[in-house]
Amino acid sequence: MASRVVPVILLALLGILHAQLWFGRGSISEVSRLQQKLEAQKIHNDEAQQVNDQLSAEVRDLQEGLEMVEERARFELGMVKSNEIFVHITTK
Repeated sequence: MASRVVPVILLALLGILHAQLWFGRGSISEVSRLQQKLEAQKIHNDEAQQVNDQLSAEVRDLQEGLEMVEERARFELGMVKSNEIFVHITTK
């Protein structure tokens, strides 16, 4: 009787481990699902990084390029410096 108990216990443990491989935490299907989720997140992160890089470049341009800010203020808002006179010429 004792000689049959050990193989039965070992087979039961093997069955439990095999079931864990297919259906439990860390199973093949779960790993596949998580890999797909990871790939989707990487794509999303890459897109967000591109947007961040673009915004960072715009901020850097605005911080360093005061000429661009001055040009926008002059043409879009009609602003002038304190020692300038604004003359608007229209042609027909």
